[in-house]
Amino acid sequence: MPTRLLRPAAPSVIACSVLLFCAQAAAAAPDIDEDNGDIGNLTTVPLEELMQLRVVTTASMFAQPISDAPSSATVLTAADIRDFGWHTLADALATLPGLYVTNDRNYTYLGARGFLRPGDYNSRFLLLVDGVRVNDSVYDQALIGSAGLLDMDMVKRIEFVPGPGSAVYGSNALFGVINVITRDGSGLAGVQGAVGVGTQGERRARASYGWHGQNGADVLLSASAMTRAGRDLYFAEFDTPATNGGMARHMDWDRAQNFLVKATFGDVTLSASHVARTKGIPTASFGATFGAPNCTRDTQTSIGLTWNARVAPGVTLAAQLQSGQADYEGSGSYALDGGTPGLNVDGAHARWYGAGVNATLTTLPHQKIVLGAELGEDAHRDQYNYDARPFLARLDDHRGASRRALFVEDEIRLPAGFLVNAGVRFDDHTGPDARRFSPRVAVVYKATAADTIKLIEGSAFRTPNAYEMYYALAGIEGMQANPDLQPERITTRELVLEHALADGGHATLSLFRYTVNDLIGQQVDPTTGLLVFRNMDHADARGLEAALDRSFGAVRLRASYAWQLARGSNGAPIMDAPHHLAKADLSVPLGWRGARLGAELLCASAHRNATASAGGYCTSNLTLSALRLAAHTELSLSAYNAFDKRYADIAGPEFVQPTLAREGRTLSAKLDWRF
Repeated sequence: MPTRLLRPAAPSVIACSVLLFCAQAAAAAPDIDEDNGDIGNLTTVPLEELMQLRVVTTASMFAQPISDAPSSATVLTAADIRDFGWHTLADALATLPGLYVTNDRNYTYLGARGFLRPGDYNSRFLLLVDGVRVNDSVYDQALIGSAGLLDMDMVKRIEFVPGPGSAVYGSNALFGVINVITRDGSGLAGVQGAVGVGTQGERRARASYGWHGQNGADVLLSASAMTRAGRDLYFAEFDTPATNGGMARHMDWDRAQNFLVKATFGDVTLSASHVARTKGIPTASFGATFGAPNCTRDTQTSIGLTWNARVAPGVTLAAQLQSGQADYEGSGSYALDGGTPGLNVDGAHARWYGAGVNATLTTLPHQKIVLGAELGEDAHRDQYNYDARPFLARLDDHRGASRRALFVEDEIRLPAGFLVNAGVRFDDHTGPDARRFSPRVAVVYKATAADTIKLIEGSAFRTPNAYEMYYALAGIEGMQANPDLQPERITTRELVLEHALADGGHATLSLFRYTVNDLIGQQVDPTTGLLVFRNMDHADARGLEAALDRSFGAVRLRASYAWQLARGSNGAPIMDAPHHLAKADLSVPLGWRGARLGAELLCASAHRNATASAGGYCTSNLTLSALRLAAHTELSLSAYNAFDKRYADIAGPEFVQPTLAREGRTLSAKLDWRF
């Protein structure tokens, strides 16, 4: 394989055009309040101070300007969520450079920089809520669709840090770290509510309460519910008289309930979130009987207690305790032993605990040092499967695991505008070959007050999860265990060019190359005919991402283009990875009753695997938000896939269908009020 980054002509021209456009930016200077989107005039603020307003805390476990962060981090705010009507975390992440989202009518999956593997439940991304890890202990999954922990109305900001993050966070942080920061009671200041309706029988409701005391105490309570009847779906692969002509009727329904409690007293914050979601499955995946009622139920609870205080001049201590629980259960009709149809139940129970402490030291001149340690216990990694009538246990597997880690990070400011951020973490996990050192180093050069150049190199790992290693079931879902799986390992090199605009906007160009070893994937064992996870491949990925975020007065534009190419050890492109992604988000004030119009364009080129292909597409979403009907009452109207574009995702090996159609046009309306 060549050692240099490939830069094809067309993507290079586009990237250079974006940077040229950014260099010609004029000065209009808005600032967006994250809770309510109010615009303030900052035209008198020097450029250096405007750059400092773009702050991220996830990249290094301390607050730093994005221009100093060892990555090309991105921040989305509550104003973005409102302006574009995002219902799920997946809706928000789909707008970021280099990310793409797929859906199999049950779960939503996230791909990055050319990687999205079948059977992967987003385990290559680390998901945090208020800094607390919420990937579960059986599947390591990050739930980003309607099964996600949070109602998006309760999200204050989303920080996405692409690239390997194991030097700070350990396993799962291969392709990025997502930190969802919830709102505070002070941002609500009383009782709020919302109701929503939409096509496909969609209904939504939320009630929230926020309080902030004069002594600094802060409390937030919120509960919400969603239900959707779904639509009837046609699958040509099941078009026979015995299977209702391939029509799955009343089977694509979805229901979810979310709860959030957050309280801050002095230096201590307690945050607890819970979701319960049940989804009808119309696709007959894993050999289920088509047309029979099949569904999955996921519940997850996360509790985090954090303490953060300055204990001495130049010394800040932070400690965290956390507990999490996740339960999955899928029930459906299958042809059981002898071909007799019957009800089979498949499930998992996950329970985990963790504790961590870190110290941030600024006592040395021009340095910021972070020292930390973590302990974790996966008390339950249990999986089960049984036939309901008559009862027959097919799988009853109980596992546990533990982990511990030490890490250190040092940010050093050098003369002539140079900054070095270097860190390393040692992880010791239960399992084969699970002791890992994960280094990362970034050299940041401030060429001018507005221009920053970053060179980043790092490595990360992902331990195989309990589902990949221990799930074994012959006949029904057809899978076999592989306890000898090795951790995945990734190394990356990235060049990032950032240019700050005088209006508070910015432009970014990233060139990257990844190498992944022992990549875990799901395939059919030719001997047994069962699905199995194996360390299948070595992969090499390279590409570029160009992004622009610019404001024209109260108008905001975000646009990006990504070219990505990931190849396996045989030199062929790996499956289900579009080579080109183009996106644009535009938010415009309408000057009438405070309303804003948000328009999105999301485009992806064709993608394929060995047996199927899905064509390229462009979809558009439109949202009219914050339309004041009366005092303290606002209306939002949204059209998703507004022009009813027909497009599909490639299905995994557990499906008969080679591709699965995505949603057509859907409409929704939401009414918000506060007392």
